[in-house]
Amino acid sequence: MGLLRITWKKSAIGYRRDQGATVRALGLRRLHQAVDLEDSPTVRGMIHKVRHLLEIRDLDEEEGRDGT
Repeated sequence: MGLLRITWKKSAIGYRRDQGATVRALGLRRLHQAVDLEDSPTVRGMIHKVRHLLEIRDLDEEEGRDGT
């Protein structure tokens, strides 16, 4: 599968505690931090739960557009 770059863009303060735990489970510790994770159904489910706090980019699609 592909690779996703996930960036934490909005604070989890004011949202349910489990949403903050999901952000941390994705490997994000600080605001504006980015991690690259393998695209899988598990990761997609976690992203869906906190999609309003994150920015997601598909790195494989970007490589395809650049022609590399």
